[in-house]
Amino acid sequence: MGSAEFSWKLADHPKLPKGKQVAVVVLDGWGEAIPNQYNCIHIADTPTMDSLKNGAPNHWRLVKAHGKAVGLPTDDDMGNSEVGHNALGAGRIYAQGAKLVDLALASGKIYDGELLLQGVSERGVKRIRVHILTDGRDVLDGSSVGFVETLENDLAKLCEKGIDARIASGGGRMYVTMDRYENDWNVVKRGWDAQVLGKAPHTFTSALEAVKKLRAEPKANDQYLPPFVIVDENGKPVGPIVDGDAVVTLNFRADRMIHYAGMLEYDGELKLPSHYLVSPPEIERTSGEYLVNNGIRTFACSETVKFGHVTFFWNGNRSGYFNPDMEEYVEVPSDSGITFNVQPKMKALEIAEKTRDAILSRKFDQVRVNLPNGDMVGHTGDIEATIVACKAADDAVKMILDAIEQVGGIYVVTADHGNAEDMVKRDKSGKPLLDKNGNIQILTSHTLQPVPIAIGGPGLSPGVRFRNDPNGGLANVAATVMNLHGFEAPSDYEPTLVEVVDN
Repeated sequence: MGSAEFSWKLADHPKLPKGKQVAVVVLDGWGEAIPNQYNCIHIADTPTMDSLKNGAPNHWRLVKAHGKAVGLPTDDDMGNSEVGHNALGAGRIYAQGAKLVDLALASGKIYDGELLLQGVSERGVKRIRVHILTDGRDVLDGSSVGFVETLENDLAKLCEKGIDARIASGGGRMYVTMDRYENDWNVVKRGWDAQVLGKAPHTFTSALEAVKKLRAEPKANDQYLPPFVIVDENGKPVGPIVDGDAVVTLNFRADRMIHYAGMLEYDGELKLPSHYLVSPPEIERTSGEYLVNNGIRTFACSETVKFGHVTFFWNGNRSGYFNPDMEEYVEVPSDSGITFNVQPKMKALEIAEKTRDAILSRKFDQVRVNLPNGDMVGHTGDIEATIVACKAADDAVKMILDAIEQVGGIYVVTADHGNAEDMVKRDKSGKPLLDKNGNIQILTSHTLQPVPIAIGGPGLSPGVRFRNDPNGGLANVAATVMNLHGFEAPSDYEPTLVEVVDN
């Protein structure tokens, strides 16, 4: 698109009026699955979401929120909040972190940068140390054992080529190194102590032994494994990071690694980190920027743990406002010092109250919010707490929709990926998996389930309904919202989900 041809001006929609307030509500971790005792959304008392599902048949449907629909390599890849909000805001499908890395690996371009295990033997590197963080959140809890075993086997093959390659330390992602929520420097310090100083409360001679023994402790899980250091036969750490070492960081999640050099540039606005291997997706002309440039005054709100998703990720991995005179972003501080199942209602009420007040003030044309409960509490694996979380999110949706009713507006209620709708690991036939003691194995990761989207409100024009398109995904939501504001979407956006049928 040549610069001389480009204009931010959106064409008027031929059938839909301007001037209606639109509320976009994202329920984090709220997928659609078969009702059963492990579906916390089904078990919870959720009359508002139930009424949307059971209301006008052409005003509720499902959309894809995982795999290729959000720019990930395959449809076996679960979605996440970052790529989900990228797709919701961008209106197009961009190759995301994992897919970008796959492409760079396939082309060999990744080796034009610094170092990676696959290429080091050909490029003269003689010593490698890997500092691991176990997940159990974006992948199945317990999968750390298999991943570590695979990694140790790969490192052993490098050793056969004369390269000194070992795992040097480790710990769980929510307890070691990766602080995102609370500026909790104790989390960062645990990582610094283990990775740089070679100090940790647990020492082992192999990482596989470390993960297996630490996971055997009561209530242990991959997310919260304590830090450990690998030592030699003399008890000396095998690989603390020292001055002069080259450090490459790999992470599936952008906002958790901004204090490192890494695989990708995670914040294009702040240029963090300054050194990286794979260029990030270039997301431009997001729906938020278009709408602000067409006079849509915008309010965005969530609590700390998801505030960046309705701002930074929604806006194409861009920090700050497009136009501070047209936008207001409000962050509600999340609870600190506790796991989310302790206070499963989180800040849903406070988010809803601030959003209600923004709607009733009539200062804004669009409000968008993220309600984190289903995802953040779902990740803890606490089924009872997740049921409470789902009800809290439903109560918040009601407050927002009641305000939209008062101002004659329109609502769009959707989600970014699944989580709370299936809290148990399953075999290939779909049956729950049991551990050696006969207890169900709790699922703490996201899912591959589709997510709902509902439209309505007194401002929704008669004849508006969802098109009969089975292939819709999160990226189709942006054009839909633009239509409800009275605009046509740009021609290169994914198609709108709605059509207007003359009565």
